[in-house]
Amino acid sequence: MPDGPAPRPLLHFAPERNWMNDPNGLVFHKGRYHLFYQCNPDGVTHAHLSWGHASSTDLVTWAHHPVAIRDDEDGEIFSGSVVIDHGNTSGFGTADAPALIALYTLASREPDRQSQALAYSTDDGMTWTKYPGNPVLDRGTTDFRDPKVFRYEGPEGSYWVMVAVEALDRQVLLHRSDDLIHWTFLSSFGPERAVDGIWECPDLFSLAVDGDPSDVRWVLLISLNPGGIAGGSGTQYVIGHFDGVTFTADADATGEEIDWLDYGRDCYAGVTFDGLAREERTLIAWMSNWDYVHSLHHTEGPLQHGMMTLPRRLSLVRADGRLRLRQRPVSAPVAEETVVADAVVGALTVVAELLEAARISVRIDTQDAAGFALSLRCDAAGEGGVVLSYDRDARELRLDRTAEGAAVHESFPSVEQMPVTGGPLVDLVIWLDRASVEVFADGGTRVLTDLLAPQQGSSFAVQGIGGDVRVERIAVAGAVPVAAEELV
Repeated sequence: MPDGPAPRPLLHFAPERNWMNDPNGLVFHKGRYHLFYQCNPDGVTHAHLSWGHASSTDLVTWAHHPVAIRDDEDGEIFSGSVVIDHGNTSGFGTADAPALIALYTLASREPDRQSQALAYSTDDGMTWTKYPGNPVLDRGTTDFRDPKVFRYEGPEGSYWVMVAVEALDRQVLLHRSDDLIHWTFLSSFGPERAVDGIWECPDLFSLAVDGDPSDVRWVLLISLNPGGIAGGSGTQYVIGHFDGVTFTADADATGEEIDWLDYGRDCYAGVTFDGLAREERTLIAWMSNWDYVHSLHHTEGPLQHGMMTLPRRLSLVRADGRLRLRQRPVSAPVAEETVVADAVVGALTVVAELLEAARISVRIDTQDAAGFALSLRCDAAGEGGVVLSYDRDARELRLDRTAEGAAVHESFPSVEQMPVTGGPLVDLVIWLDRASVEVFADGGTRVLTDLLAPQQGSSFAVQGIGGDVRVERIAVAGAVPVAAEELV
């Protein structure tokens, strides 16, 4: 994988070639966002798992780098995280030049075991050395994986915390360390809430409620497969408190209701960057689903090598009488908008033409209608494409991607459903390219992400359902194409 410029595919990060899955080791260091990710350097199958590497100054344009941590005779390099070792607690750097420390799952073949291993970098993440004493944490089990490490500062002191999972037991396990090498058990969480699949890729971080630094909660992300809200892969989140030892769910976060990070089929294994301030907490997820990902890597075009979601800034807000996670995309700049405003629409009406990648902002008053439908990438007559509809009585958005989906995989055609606040007035922000859509509703507290069968149409249309709707504003802007940057 060469260093330097390469075409950036539409809106989303994607590797130049070969297999990609989970984001790993997200870290902000010396003004650059580093994205490591699961990759197969040798082909398009889920094998020889290693860590690929890219970096960016703005989360929009990415430079590709050589494979960072390569599999070897000891095993494959599964998911994990990277921290900046300020204070040189590990001894691998210096106080003035702290090392980057990667904690990852070493998946050994003989015997079949998953344990946590360490590698370090003293050149800002460009090259890595595996710790000769690996593994640093071994429970002797086959599915102990996906360590997410952070620095805890609180009443119990200052130390490193590792959040990992016993995947088949549906348990999150917390350990602590003073040097990133020696780890002791703290506590566990689960199984509870969504447990219909194995648990993977946990993350634990604090956010201020409505931006109030005196009211801080902790958010636990848990990806699971299968058992996601839309089928197959998905991610739940739990809001609570962490005292340095134990994570405890809030009283209003208990019970049967599950909070989902995303209501689509293609947002999985999302984790956040180390090295950012609390108010800049940013997540990237893998835009795919284990139900059909093996077929995607044998297609032509933008689905072939996999993509990541748009990066998303996270915050906690009060909505519908409870706390919810809000996601706001970090995206490419947009070209001049085409605006449709103060129009009454009943029959299907084409309102704009779309570029390769587009942001569509929608504000529609349903008046006395039952809802509305938006056709994305339809033809000039409004036919075909993907349909995003709003059902006012059900208080629900639905994304129908059944058209042409069977050409991708038999389980790919689907209709996703996402609850929203409801009412006559609906605001949406939609990011769309030829192979994916990300829908942000209710101010970003409801999000739906889907891959699409590559779309050929270029029109955008709106239709009232069961009556006329008033388009208060539809603004369509093409995202400005950007090539990956060249490092100096």
